[in-house]
Amino acid sequence: MKTTVAGLALLLLAGGSLLAEYTFFTPEGSYAVEVSLDASPYQPRLPIYRNAISSLVVVGDYAIGGTSANPGLSPFLFAVSLSRKKLEVVFDLTQVITGQRSIQSGFGRGAGGVLYAGTMPDRAGEGGHLLQIRLRERSFEVVDLGIPVPGEGILAIAPGRSGETLYGISHPSGRFFARHLRSQQSQIFDQTVPAPRTLGFLRQYALKAEDYLCRRLVLDQTGRIYGSYPVNKVFRFDPTSNVLDTLEDELPEVWGRRPLGRVDAWATGPDGMLYGGNAGDGQLFKLNPHTGRVTNLGKPAMMPRVPGLAFGADGKLYGVTGGAPGYTHLFSYDPSAEGFRDLGNPRFTMTEPGIEQGIAWRGFQIATLAASEDGRWMVLGEHEALSQLMVFPVQTKK
Repeated sequence: MKTTVAGLALLLLAGGSLLAEYTFFTPEGSYAVEVSLDASPYQPRLPIYRNAISSLVVVGDYAIGGTSANPGLSPFLFAVSLSRKKLEVVFDLTQVITGQRSIQSGFGRGAGGVLYAGTMPDRAGEGGHLLQIRLRERSFEVVDLGIPVPGEGILAIAPGRSGETLYGISHPSGRFFARHLRSQQSQIFDQTVPAPRTLGFLRQYALKAEDYLCRRLVLDQTGRIYGSYPVNKVFRFDPTSNVLDTLEDELPEVWGRRPLGRVDAWATGPDGMLYGGNAGDGQLFKLNPHTGRVTNLGKPAMMPRVPGLAFGADGKLYGVTGGAPGYTHLFSYDPSAEGFRDLGNPRFTMTEPGIEQGIAWRGFQIATLAASEDGRWMVLGEHEALSQLMVFPVQTKK
């Protein structure tokens, strides 16, 4: 009898542990928007294998996304109305540029509602293009701004505060560049390129350039630009002095995973502090731009990667961590009180007025996260063969 009771207790404990591992995050007011469905009778929709959401931003009522495609295929821009809960605009990038596979860079905001992004070419040795994007009357106006680094793609960009220069990271070399919009000339900095000895070290782990190069850039309140380069180095570029230097503090690391260190995402706090995610072991860190000090804040969950970060109206930092071969977890971080909270795996009901699918859509692979301009909504973008948009409200105190 004692053995049976003990066994039952163990089963109950194991069951509780399993439930904790598979917690779903389904807050009131959340919903999913169907943006991808091959051969769908409901239009517009993005086609299969061309809709992995790799860049995301919210402008007014619209969540604007850029996708990545399978080899030989081209990406899209799209816009979803958050109030109407439906996909309203799609734009095939081949209307402006051919030979591109993804919009990987994230979006940078310019003046007057202008967005900037960069592309990755479909074939090695070809150049990625800078794009100027406007959403007008439910249609996109896209201008090709050219190739900033010949023969290289664009992995990350950030517009400067003057509005006259775009900064970025090229792929596969990892060069930092400044593209002057008026002259259409590029200034290229080689300090962020891995040295031959470093490349030899990275190749021992069979890593590709996209495994160790910086995925995002960020500006501090004075307009200086920050990013990372191998191995675990944080750089800072000052547009006023035109100097790129390396901070003394490095990215946080876990023993044995140092080669995987890179900045995956950034977010600027209300107090001007810079928060970043290190892909290597999924660690969150804080960078004080006044002192250059990097503080390791720890791991939100037992997973690598932090591909998305954004602050909400409640003062909390929201992020996603994890990915294939596992699945994504959503987390929050409260700088002033509770610290980390693993919110679990997002599962929102898919609904569009007039269709009302009623499907409980679960986000397995999420690669992008963006906040609405007032911080009251968080938008998640999937990175799948058929990717959808997932939206939830930030709960603020009344």
